[in-house]
Formats: sequence, structure tokens, C-alpha cells
Amino acid sequence: MTSSPRDVTETPGERRSREALERADIDFEIVRHGPVGSLEEAARARGLRPAQVLKTLVVRRGDGDYLFVLVPGDRTIAWPRLRALLGVSRLSMPDRQVAFEVTGYERGTITPFGATTPWPVVADAHVADAGLVSVGAGGHGVSATVDGAALVRALDARVADVTDPRAPGSPGPPDIRPDVISQQ
Repeated sequence: MTSSPRDVTETPGERRSREALERADIDFEIVRHGPVGSLEEAARARGLRPAQVLKTLVVRRGDGDYLFVLVPGDRTIAWPRLRALLGVSRLSMPDRQVAFEVTGYERGTITPFGATTPWPVVADAHVADAGLVSVGAGGHGVSATVDGAALVRALDARVADVTDPRAPGSPGPPDIRPDVISQQ
């Protein structure tokens, strides 16, 4: 287990995330970098490929019922497959305030590690075989690099094919919208 030096001032979210990673008893490295404006910049700052940078998305199944979905940076949620996996006909993504209320993390810092509620985790099938991956670590410009298979085990994540490739040149992941995603 490695992390950044303790002389760095951690936010409460970063501390919760680091402590949860330590309790998970997996090898990890905390990476701190400045603001980034794109997936590609985040990947470069972390020394990884875009596919290794994971987005942690909060998805609402029903009243007070949420889960985390781990999505490789170069992919987007395949909503019909996720709905089928979960056995629901409707999913939504909470707005910023609700996401903060149910996880304890601001959007852009969300991670299953140290969330205020231990919601279930679905990891896309590409995560476990990706080798090293980067997941949020509770602060802006702060991530944890871990082995994808160890991450899946530590989070007791349900692994399934729930993503599609992101369209080349798309302006960004379309799955960061608070819209309701229903089966048509």
C-alpha cells in the first residue's frame, strides 16, 4: 500500500477515501495532479491510457436506492444493458446535490471508497482485465491507482458488460447528465 506523503493536507473526502482503501487491504497509490480539462489530460497526468481512467457514476434505481457504476473513460454506459442487468425499466442519474447527499462526495471526486453509504457497485467487464486503473480518491485532481481485478474484489462489485465504446471525437461522456434514462 502506498499513498502520498502525509504532509499534504487532505480534504475530509480524501481522508475517507484513503482510509477506506487502506481498510480494503489492496495495493494503491494516491496520485495528485492539478486541474485537467479532458479525459486525455487526466490519463496523461496519471500516466495511464484513457481506458484505464475510471468514471464512478451514481445511478438511481428508485427512491433512496442508488448504486455506483465503474465505467472506463473511453466507454459510456449502455443503458438498456444496465437496466436489464438490474431488472428495472427506469434509471436516472441524480443531480449534483443529491449525488453529494448520497455519497458524501462532490461530482468529479466520487468514489465507492469511503462513500457515506456503501452502495452496491457494478463494474463494467473491461475493468477487471485492465491491469492498473485509476479511480477517484475523494478530491479534485486526486486519484487512486489500483489493480482492476483487486478493485473489483475489494468492492465486491458485480461485473457485467454494461458499456459501449465512446464515439471518437465526442465532446465528453454523455452519461454525466441527471436525465431519466427509461426504456422506450
